[in-house]
Amino acid sequence: MTNNLAAAMPFSRLMGVEVTTAESSRIEASLFVRPEICTTGGIMHGGAIMAFADALGAVGAVLNLPEGAKGTTTIESKTNFLGAAPQGELVSAVTTPVKVGRRLSVWQTLIRTADDRDVALVTQTQLVL
Repeated sequence: MTNNLAAAMPFSRLMGVEVTTAESSRIEASLFVRPEICTTGGIMHGGAIMAFADALGAVGAVLNLPEGAKGTTTIESKTNFLGAAPQGELVSAVTTPVKVGRRLSVWQTLIRTADDRDVALVTQTQLVL
């Protein structure tokens, strides 16, 4: 069931996002850093980092949609890049809600390497449609 959430998003599927936990208050996922999502220097591209986090915030927002809502969309995202994720690394992410309201929800995602080095901290706002 959990990977069906990422599979429903074609770009996340293309990136290789693997959702392992999907609860209304916590989303966990992993992503293998392969050459196609890296910069010339062989490290995970900033856009791939942001897209990974964005997908997980969307999963959290969908799991918290009020009855009758049609969906959700990202209206703001901020990324603090904290360290590199080299090609061949498996990165993991934990996404938790900062606030869930009727019209907006705010999510924070911490992305780390397998040896617990911080890669990025992403905060995003999702609008309920």
